[in-house]
Amino acid sequence: MTLVKVVLDTNVVVSAHLSAEGYSRFVLDLGLASKVQLCISSDILTEYEEVLRRPRFALDPQKVAASIRLIKKRAIMATPTQVVTVSPDPDDNMFLECGEAASADYLVTGNKRHFPKEWRHTQVISPREFIEIITPTLKR
Repeated sequence: MTLVKVVLDTNVVVSAHLSAEGYSRFVLDLGLASKVQLCISSDILTEYEEVLRRPRFALDPQKVAASIRLIKKRAIMATPTQVVTVSPDPDDNMFLECGEAASADYLVTGNKRHFPKEWRHTQVISPREFIEIITPTLKR
């Protein structure tokens, strides 16, 4: 069975680390448990780590390192070949590029206004929308 492919915006990963509960945490946990296929690029992985290490979040550096290692282990690494310039926030284009390169089904973000509703065949949805879509398909 083919897993649903998903790219996580940095805000979802950060929210998941700041709260043990909530939709963002559930989405990340699904990826780490290999219930869905996480898709990353080297730029995305670098951003995850840089943002999680910001002093204002006060996250334990060892836990951040362990989380990044686990994300790397569970995710497939996509190598974008197309430059995308559709987001009003240029830093967000790398998520669309990764989605396209990985043929991701979904880009999950807490900030949908910075993205088109869909890019190529990747739908842009919120963590809540993703959970509502994916939960019925999960096997126990």
